[in-house]
Amino acid sequence: MGSELSGVLVPFQGEKGTLIPILQAVQAKFGYLPEEAVFEVARFLDMPASEIYGVATFYSQFRFTPPGKHTVKVCLGTACYVRGGAQIMEAIETELGIKAGETTPDMQFGLERVACFGCCALAPVIVIDDTVYSKMTPGKAKEIISSYK
Repeated sequence: MGSELSGVLVPFQGEKGTLIPILQAVQAKFGYLPEEAVFEVARFLDMPASEIYGVATFYSQFRFTPPGKHTVKVCLGTACYVRGGAQIMEAIETELGIKAGETTPDMQFGLERVACFGCCALAPVIVIDDTVYSKMTPGKAKEIISSYK
């Protein structure tokens, strides 16, 4: 991974306060933060890996597992929640056989919970990749997931 990561790290050489931009760049390259990359960033910045994990786990933008081919995001903001968002999440978890934050073993789907997409009038909402699906029901959500399989 060293040579793959050196191109990401070199532009940050000698810069102060670069941990988050470095982690963003690593995640952009690999889709997540592999353990080996975290240790390499720690060596590059001369800081403990535990400190890097402490920062990375604080921010929800960082992930430590590879993403699936398709990302399924379920809104659980207030409007979506009161209109059945939790039941939609349960239906998708059952359909995919994973929980929020996980990726299916075949690497086809990653499932995430989101606080709000900002389209409350369309609630409940799920987003698959970049496509918004509105006025969801558990049954509709299962059908839509099946269409991606």
